[in-house]
Formats: sequence, structure tokens, C-alpha cells
Amino acid sequence: MAMEDEDNHTTAVATNTQTGIKKGGDVGDNGACIDRQPDTVVHQAGLNQTAGRGSRSGPGAHAATGIRVLKRNMKRNGSRGCVTRKTRFGSRERDWLKGDTQRGCVCLYGGTVDPQPPASGPQASSTPQTDLQLVLCSTSTTVEDLCAQRDGKGLYVQLHGDLVRRLDPTERPLQMVYDYLAAMGYADPVRVQQEAANSDLSCLIRFYSERPVNADQQERTLLKGVFSVRKGKSQLHKWAERQVILCGTCLIVASVKDSLTGKMHILPLVGGKVEEVKRRQHCLMFSSAGSQAQTYFVNFDTLADYQRWHRQASKVVSQTVSLVDLSCYSLEAVPEYLFYSQDITHLNLRHNFMSIQGSGGLLNLPQSLNLSHNRLGVFPECVCEILTLTELNLSCNSLQTIPVQIGNLQSLQTLSLDGNHLSTLPEELGGLSQLNSLGLSFNNFSHIPAVLERLSAVDKLAMAGNRVESLELCTLARMSHLKNIDLRLNGLRWVKSESMETVNQVTQLDLRDNCLDSLDLSCVCNLETLHCQRNQLGTLTLSGFTLRMIQASNNRLTTVNIYPVPNQLTHMDVSQNLLEYLPDWVCDCRKIEMLDVTHNLLSELPSRLLNSLSLRKLLAGNNRLQRVPDLLDHIPLEALDLQHNKLAELPESLFYKALNLKYLNASANALENIPPSSQSEESLSTLQELYLTGNNLNENCGALLVGHQNLRVLHIAYNQLLSFPASKLSKLEQLEELNLSGNKLKTIPSTVSSCKRLHTLIAHSNHITVFPEILNLPEIKLVDLSCNELTEIQLPDSLPATLQELDLTGNSTLMLEHKTLNLFSHITTLKLDQKSTATAGDSQSASTPWNHGYSEMSGQRNKLCVSVLAVDRFGDGVEACYGIFDGDRNEEVPRLLQCTMGDVLCEELQHSSVDKVYMSNTFLTSHRKLGMAGQKLGASALLCYIHHEPSDPGGNFSLTVANVGSCQAVLCRDGRPVPLSKVYSLENCTEEMERVKLSKAIITEDNKVSGVTCCSRLLGCSYLSPWVLPKPWVHTEPLCSQDEFLILGNRALFERVSYQEAVCTVQAVRNPRAAAKKLCSLAQSYGCKDNIEAVVVSLHIIEDSCTCPTDTAALSSSSGIVSEFNSETSASEVGSEAGSTASDEHPSTGPASRPERRCSLHPATTLCGIMVPGSAGTGTHPGLFQRQPSCATFSSNQSDNGLDSDDEAPLEGVISNGSKLEVEVDIHCCAFQIRSGAPESPKDLDLDKRGSDYPNGKMRRQNSVVVSATNGCLLAVCGREIADLKKSPSTSSLFGKKLSNGSVVAPEDSHNLIEVALEAPKKKSGYFTAPAQQDPEDQLIVPPCLEQEVREQLRGQSPLVSGLPSIPPCLKDPVWDHPHPPAFASSLVPGPGPVPILQQEVYDTAL
Repeated sequence: MAMEDEDNHTTAVATNTQTGIKKGGDVGDNGACIDRQPDTVVHQAGLNQTAGRGSRSGPGAHAATGIRVLKRNMKRNGSRGCVTRKTRFGSRERDWLKGDTQRGCVCLYGGTVDPQPPASGPQASSTPQTDLQLVLCSTSTTVEDLCAQRDGKGLYVQLHGDLVRRLDPTERPLQMVYDYLAAMGYADPVRVQQEAANSDLSCLIRFYSERPVNADQQERTLLKGVFSVRKGKSQLHKWAERQVILCGTCLIVASVKDSLTGKMHILPLVGGKVEEVKRRQHCLMFSSAGSQAQTYFVNFDTLADYQRWHRQASKVVSQTVSLVDLSCYSLEAVPEYLFYSQDITHLNLRHNFMSIQGSGGLLNLPQSLNLSHNRLGVFPECVCEILTLTELNLSCNSLQTIPVQIGNLQSLQTLSLDGNHLSTLPEELGGLSQLNSLGLSFNNFSHIPAVLERLSAVDKLAMAGNRVESLELCTLARMSHLKNIDLRLNGLRWVKSESMETVNQVTQLDLRDNCLDSLDLSCVCNLETLHCQRNQLGTLTLSGFTLRMIQASNNRLTTVNIYPVPNQLTHMDVSQNLLEYLPDWVCDCRKIEMLDVTHNLLSELPSRLLNSLSLRKLLAGNNRLQRVPDLLDHIPLEALDLQHNKLAELPESLFYKALNLKYLNASANALENIPPSSQSEESLSTLQELYLTGNNLNENCGALLVGHQNLRVLHIAYNQLLSFPASKLSKLEQLEELNLSGNKLKTIPSTVSSCKRLHTLIAHSNHITVFPEILNLPEIKLVDLSCNELTEIQLPDSLPATLQELDLTGNSTLMLEHKTLNLFSHITTLKLDQKSTATAGDSQSASTPWNHGYSEMSGQRNKLCVSVLAVDRFGDGVEACYGIFDGDRNEEVPRLLQCTMGDVLCEELQHSSVDKVYMSNTFLTSHRKLGMAGQKLGASALLCYIHHEPSDPGGNFSLTVANVGSCQAVLCRDGRPVPLSKVYSLENCTEEMERVKLSKAIITEDNKVSGVTCCSRLLGCSYLSPWVLPKPWVHTEPLCSQDEFLILGNRALFERVSYQEAVCTVQAVRNPRAAAKKLCSLAQSYGCKDNIEAVVVSLHIIEDSCTCPTDTAALSSSSGIVSEFNSETSASEVGSEAGSTASDEHPSTGPASRPERRCSLHPATTLCGIMVPGSAGTGTHPGLFQRQPSCATFSSNQSDNGLDSDDEAPLEGVISNGSKLEVEVDIHCCAFQIRSGAPESPKDLDLDKRGSDYPNGKMRRQNSVVVSATNGCLLAVCGREIADLKKSPSTSSLFGKKLSNGSVVAPEDSHNLIEVALEAPKKKSGYFTAPAQQDPEDQLIVPPCLEQEVREQLRGQSPLVSGLPSIPPCLKDPVWDHPHPPAFASSLVPGPGPVPILQQEVYDTAL
């Protein structure tokens, strides 16, 4: 590095003086008061003032020149109170930074604010932020160097908003940031330098110039103050001012005011009581336990003190043991006042930064000591002097060895050493005769330590996650005290038994997730439980004397040998193996209750097995069964799963011989009828759940269902039902969930109103014309009647308050009145079509080479934790972007990713054309932009981008797929599935499992990292770093004419539906929306209870031809626009307001920018700077991509041509009542673009200038609102400014904040999405009513002097708006050269000038 000596010591500190209080918590929580651009690190400094005359920050700066202070101009951003800066570094600073990628900037925060908001969640904060300093340094600059320049005492680092650690003097802050970013997945040194200087990164890694003060933490560790105190209940004692301390388990009262030098009165509180003294204001009575109880009265000065002390003391007195929990407090030493608590028996110091050098007051303190997760590095030998210890936890401390002094702890009973780097144990450990629990999991042991032979009291060998490759059974025989052996995740390759010696003591053996190909445990004669899942076992031999449970799924078993017959066996799981038959001994088991043989090659089930008198649960799905044996007698069977077989019929006596049967799944068979429920009219059936999806049943089966009067769930989708008997349906009074999708029903019987408990009705993909009478059911929650033939809906006067979701998409002839929509206003999610009026002869409409459909189902959960992103026209109009996001149990992160990830991709495409680079950076940037929400929550994500290769803009399309987590993408090519993604779960990815193990993560028995997630790659969950990373798998697949469609699905979908079945399902349906619906319905019928999402993209790729879309007829209604109305705004439903970034900057014109992909045969034109989606040769400004959330409402009393709305012909698909215009838009498939495509004639041009309707009725403009419903599901909007719209009281609730960029949050605000989301407005009524009065600024005005120029540019088919200036050369370098703030995309002209600005405003609001 040039001038290395100067780099080591020279720092330039830019101090940010806060001039206000930021609302929303962005500043205090995310440190985003400066440098909020995601990739732009510095702008040219306009007003720099130097604190030191001789200070320099260029390459020639000398170490002794002092500190350079850059005072930047600050401004407030609208009503948000957000403080942002106009200027960053000066030119010399920028030149110095650009000189070497090892130079950079470190953000230093003050320490007088809470580092995190309250634990209840990301709430708004009004805490003033102290000075924020930008320190220019290099990767070799140490903490000592920085402190010397700043006269500071030390620096502190905080990761993921968690604990705060003091940095060692030799640590290098900038290098720490670089290493952190490299571990995340950034590879380019220049990009790492940019990201390191981004203050958005403060949610992931943050530096403090002094230890931050957390009031809540102080309250939990120590309370003290000077108050009026009186001892005892007698009035003889007087009140006196004394210092009082509440620490640990004791109340400490000093004998002298403001001094602890005199006598200390200690009052143990465990088991005592704390009571309010009503005779005196703000007074508490503290009493100890026992017959010799003492009492102190403390009178507090304020109500706040009184409540704080009462709350903390109540926790202490309620304890049954003397436990002090100081975990997760960032402690470096035990608080000194804790030593006064002589009764402490349990001390929890987990997850701190303790440095225990001497025992001190710990000698006689605890019996139980937890020092796990403290970064000790070495075993604290002083702990070996605490002879009273019975329990010691030193897990996850990077320990290399155990000292011999451990033998001093003769009272020790439990020792946890998991998650360290141990490979040996000292012999002195064998002398701990009372030790009965020893944890050695996730260390580096290559064999079982011999010292365990002497630990006769230890009955469990916990050595999961080590490196034991071979297990000698004779070794276990010598350790006669070991009963439970845990050797999972060891890479175990063989288990040897060289002698005939039996192992009698082992009863439980866990060998999961190893590399065994055969296993013979016949010598382990007392084995009761065996876990050997996810190995490569071909044969398994066991002793059956005492065997009770076998878990052997996910292997290659062809047979299981057990001798003698295991008469004690109750549970057996051999699913996902290669069994062609069941061994005879299975039928002889007298106590077997559960048998799982799914996903094998079984062709028959033994009759003796099904007639077993003990079997209660039989899972035999996904086999090759052609028949089920008859039942000979009454059996206790309660659950029977026979899905995915080749059954043509079920046993005739099934229902009246299996009277306890409550669950039956016979989906995906060839059934043509079902057996009767009884032999007589009276039925004793107890069946509650019946799944018959995907068979050949007809309407005659309805009569046979009547006998199951306890039926709660009935799935009979995708059969041949022409009708459902009305009289039969009325008798199913207990029915709660009914799925009749995919049949040929024309109506649902009115007797469905007899099912008073019905809460879910799914009947999509039928021929239903009349809306069923279900809206009077008291518990109805979800109604799905999509893809039918509904024409009208007759509604009652009021709807049930329980109705949460109504899906009416895909009903092409359905017409809804305004009154009907108002009645639907309270429904949380209402899905409707935006009708398309395009015709084949319309030059403004064109199809894309693809169209999509999607479906989401919540399953049995109360909330939908998945979301979908689908944009058929992305970028220049011949690209597409699709994504799915699965948050498992959180809905915030999926919604935030849905709102922002497309924008981030659009922005990254301007910086790189390499697929792995821009896709990886899209994921990493989205991970950063999650802000505080991503610290504790996470989501699986999958993103698909269809595009031309940059090197060949006119060539064939390519599909780039990137994913983290368990979401998957499958391409159908020539009728065969082609997987494009990689499942990042510990069970499915061996290399990821090994990586997580090497980083010493604790993997629980259900294969979850720290018991949280089974995925090793996620967006969010940053507190699990470095075990869980956001770096995606990226793959690019060239598309060809043989590619039929693309399927995107989450884990729940593909766990139940195989790739091949998914492909066959979509091939049979063809309609993308109906296909997606079917996939989700099948997964539910196959037993999925989780959230399910599916996206189907139909591809029409033509090779060696023009790739621009041509004029075609309008697609069917199934590919129309879907609208979702949500009456409750969650943190995820703020659309572009939650941090749109791609729309906020002009694209770079430098070498990194992507070439504009447009066929020369179809050039684009402009019209007032508005791109009409669907126009021929569609193209757009690459930076103008935005996403519309669930609903937008635009209002006008008059159209631009001066006519009243009532005088104009109604526009199909747009509801207007004169003063209000409502447009339903799909959040998943809506984009905003600049319209290209010239009018066909001057007449059209004239009509457009006046804002009148197009002659063919395809487009209507009111107050410069352009509505175009086309295949691409796009909506172009231009006109009223957001600030003017917010002036109206009727629209004040539409906007949570006044934004400088209209409806799109400025990029400097976008880093903390969750807080903006929480401030989104709540929907108060069915529609938002926009102001009717007209505002002069609502119209697009072309001055007379420019009218001719506009006409000429339109005739010339120019792709840009008249008056749009060229991008300044300074924007070409995306690294450091940004002398001016980037112009927002909503303004087509980035700065003032003589040419009028034509603004594109997008009204984005999630209802």
C-alpha cells in the first residue's frame, strides 16, 4: 500500500452534529442519519470546514496533523423528521479512498443512547442521537491508533444489535468490517469498500466510541439510589436518608447516607415478599423469609422509581432458588455489589464477555455457574477453586484444553463442554466420582476418550458433531455405565464388532446423519431405541429382545433383520427407503402402534398387518399398492394414509370394521367409488378428516359420505363430480373445511348453509355460475371461487365479521357493483380481476413471451408467512422477474423482501452484467436493507430473472435463478423437470452441514442451527451469523423453445409434490393461475399444514427470431390482473414506501451499465414521458422500476378534457362514481414504466394531449391517471403530486409519512424498512376517497413554446422524454464520485432548468 506508514496512523474524522430528533427509530437503531445510499459511499463535499489548520486527508497526510472535521449541511426530509446530509467528503478524501481498496471509512457512534429499542419489537423511538463520526482509516489501523488520535479510552463493537464488546487495542476495526462482509459473500474489493462505508451496515456491525448506556439493562442488573428508609415495623424507628441497592437476590441498605464505607445491612429477598404501603405514597415494604424475618420500608421520590423497584423486587421474591441471571448483559466482570449476596446458589453469566482472572468473591458464591458463550479462549483455572460447584457450563468458549485442576471439583455433577475445540481430556477428570453428566458435543474428538471408563456415574455419552469415524462396540462394552450413546453428525463410517462380546448396558443409540452403509447391532441385546436416519444403510440387523422404537428413514434399506421378534416394538419408521416387501416379523409384533413405510416400493400390505389388534397409525403412501386387504374383524386403527398408490378401490368393510378411524388419506389413486360408512342406516363412523383428491370419483360418492356425520375436513378436489347432492351435504353439520376444486360443478347446493361450522370453502377451477349461499355462515373465514364462471353475486345486507379472504379472480364475466365492493370493504384480503379490454387490432397492446399465475394458502396457521413477487415486464419490457419468499413463522421479512427485492435487482443490474455478481449482490443488499427486522427474523428467498445476455441483446433468453433457504425452482423442458435451485438445509446439503459444524454451531436433534432454523442460508437472522449466511446459490440456464414453463415453490409445496408430479400437473392444466392453484390444493390434500405458495410461469420462447413482443389478442381472464385488498396493514404491506431503491437513482452510463435491449425493428416512442404497459416494443428507463402494493385509489371529478366523469362512457374494469375512481391492482405483478409506442395517427396524438379516451376504449385518463390493463399486469400513473394529494383530509390516512419522493421512500430512508412499515396507515373504510376538486398541478402542461418540439420527438420515436438532460459524467463512476445527490426516478428531470419537469408520481399504499 502506498504511504503505508501514513495509512496506519492517519485518520480523518467527520463529525455529524444532530440537529433534531428522528422519528421512526432509524437514526438510533440503524445509524442512518448519514450515507444512506446503498452503494454510493461519498458525494462531493460542498461546504467543508476544517477544525485543524494543517490537517490533510490525502495520500500525503502526516500522522501529526490532527483531526479533520467535516461539518456537513443537514436538511429535514419532509414530515418524517429524518435528518440527512447534502454533502459527504471533499475531493481530497475521495481521491484518498479511491487510491487503495484497503482504505475506508468506519462509523463511530456515541454511547449515550440505547443501542437497541425495547425488546417488544422495532418500535418508533424519539431518543436524541449523539454525534456520529466518520473515521477515514485503513485496514491496518488499530484501535490503539484510533484512540490515540481521538483521545479516547477505547472502542466497542456491536453485532446484529446484540451484545456490545470492548475491542482489544490490537484489533483493526476496518479489517473487521471487511472480514464480516467477505464472510457474508461479497467478493469484489471495491464493492466491499463501498459497503463498509455504508451506514446502513450499522444494523449488522456497529462501532461505539464509548460503551452505550442501556437503561433497561442497568435496571435488570443493579438498582440504587438515596431514599428515605425505615427499619422494622415499629414506629420507634425513624425515617432516614440512606443509599439503597437492589442487586442479585438482596436489598442492601447503607448505614451512612451517600456512602458505602460504613456498616451494610443486607436483606435476603428470595422467598420473602415486597408489598405496597398504602398509608404512604410511593412506599414499599421489603421483608425477608423465615421466622427471623427483617423488614425495611423504602419511600421513593417518584412514581417511576417506585414502579421500577417494585417490578424488579417482585421477580426476586418469586424465585424458588437463589438464582441471579445476568446473561446477555455484555458484562466484562461480575458486578461488585453482587458479592454482598451471600445466598446465591445459581449464577448465570451466559453470553457475556467475562474475563475471569481470579476467583475473588466467587469462592463461596454459586453451586451452579454458567459461563457459556463468553469467548474465554482458555479454561478459567480460578473456577477450579470454587469447591462448592455442582454444575459448570463452559460451552462455546473456544477452549483447546482442560487443566488438570479440574480434579479439584469433587462435588461437580454436571460439566458441559460442548462447542469447543477439545480433542483430549485430562486423566484427572476421571476422579470426579459424582459427575453424572458430561457434554462433549461439537468438539474435535476422533475417538471416545478413555477417561470415560472411570466416570462410572456418567450414563450418557454426548459426543454429537465430533470426528469419530469408527465405533468399536467392545469399547462400549468396557464402559458398562453408559446407557445412552449420541454419536450423530460424526461422519461415522462403520460400527465394528470384532468379538462376540455382548453390549448389555446400552439402551439408546443415536447414529443419525452419518455415513454408514451397513449396521449390525445384534450384539447390543438390550437396545430399546435406535435412531439411524439419513445414512446410506443398505442392511440393518438388530436384536429384538427389548426393542421399542426404530427410526431408520432416508436410507437405502432393502430389508430389516430383527431377531427375535420385537414384541415390545411400538414405533417403526422406515420411510424413504427401497423396501419392496415388509418382513414377516412386522406382522408378529404384538404391540406395534405406529408404522411408517411411505416412499418405498411396496406392492402389497400383509393382511395380518392391517388386521393387527395394536396398530393405530399406518402410513403407506407413495408406494405401488394395487389393493388393500379386507378387514376380518374390528381393528383399533385411527389413521390410515394410502395416498399416491395405484388403488382402484378400498376394502368394502373399511369404515364399519375400523370404527376408530379418524383420518383417511386416499388421494392420488384411481378410486372410482368409496366404501359405505355402515351396513345399515345407522352409522357408528368417527371419521373426522377425509382426503380423496385426485381420483376418479363421481357425484354418486356424495350419498356415501352422509354416514360420516363427524366429518370435519373433506377434500374431494380434482375428481369427476358434476354435482353434489344437496340433501346429502345438509347432513354434514360438523363440516369445517370443504375443498371441491377442479371438478365440473356448476353450482354448490344451497344446503351448504346447514354447515354452521364451515370456515373454509375452496371450489376454484369449476364451472360455478351462481355464488353459493355461504355468506350467512357464522364462522366462514376463507372462500375461494376463482377460475369459475360467476356472473353476479347476491349478497345479504351484512357480511359475517369472520370473513377474512375472498378470491374471485379468473371469473371473466363477473361484474361487481360499487355497492358490492363497499360491502366487501372489511375483508382482509379481497382478490379480484382487473378486466382487460385489449383487442387484437390494438397497436398499444402486446403480449410478452411469458405470463404467470400464483397461489398462496395459509394452511392451518392464522397468518400467511409467504409472499410472491411477479413482474411480467421488468426493465425494458422484454425481461421478467419472479420471486417467492417464505418466512416460516414470521410475515414481516417476506413482505419486506416482496416490496424491495425487485428494486434492488434493478439497481444492481446497472453496476454489473455478470449473473453471479448482480444476483449475489441483490441478495446481500436486500439482507442489509432488512434493517432491524433482519436481526432476529429471516426468510428463504428465490429470485428468477429472465433476460437477454448482455453480450447478445438480440439473442435468445436466459434464466438466472438465485436462492437461499428451501425455496425451489423447476423448469419443464420437453416434459421433464429440470431443477434450477439448491436447497440450503442441513439435512440436504452435506457441505453446508460441514461448514456449520466447523464454525462450532450447536445443531439440535431436529437438525436446526441453535434450535432456530434448519436452513444454513437465509436473508435475515443475522444474529445467527456466521452459521447462517445470506450468500445465494446462482445458476443461469439458457432458455429454448423446448422450455414450457417454470414452477416456483416453497419447502411445503415440494415436500408433498414431487418435481415430476408438479410438471405433469401444470402440463394438464396449462392455465398458469389454475395450475398454481392446483399445486397448492394438491399439497394441502397430501397432508401439508403449513403455508404454501406456488408461481407458475408459462413460457413461449421462440428461438432465432425477434424477441420483441408483437401485437396479439388479449389473453384469457385467467391471466388478467389480480387485486388484493387488505384492511390491515402489516409491517410487510407498505409496497414501495418500505424502501424502493431502484427507482431513486439514474442508471450509470459507464462501462458497468447494461445495454438497452430493444429490437431495432420495433423502436419505442414516448408520449409525455409516460410508458403504457403492453405497448409494442415496450422499453423503459432502467432506473424507473417500482412496485404497486395491494390497492391504489385515484380520484378525480373531471377528466383532463374538461368533461365530467358522468358524461363519459364507463371504462371496463375501473369503477367510477363521478368523484371517485378505484383501480384494483395486483401487488405481485404490477410495475410502473415510461410509456413507449407512438400513436397511430395525429388524431390519436391529439386525443392523448387532451387526455380523452382512446377511440378503441382501451385507455382512459382522468386527471392524468392512465390505466392500462394488459397481459403484463402493468399500470402506468402520472399526475397529482403526493404532497398535494395529502393536503386533503379525505386522503390524509392514505399516506403514513410525507415523502420527498412522492410515494417512493427516498433511498436514504429505505434501509430500515420495518419501521416505515409499522407507520403505514390502517384502513378505515372500504376505499380511500381522494379529493374531488381539481388542482392546477394535477395536469401535464406542455408550454406552447415546446409543443412543436414534443410533436417532433414523438414522430421521431425518441426513447426519452423531451427535456431530459444527459447524465453528468460524474455519475459514471459508481464508486466514490457522486458530487450531487441522485435524482429520484419520479422526476424525469433531475434538476431545475428552463424545460418544465414532467413528473411521474406513483401512489403506493398498502391497505
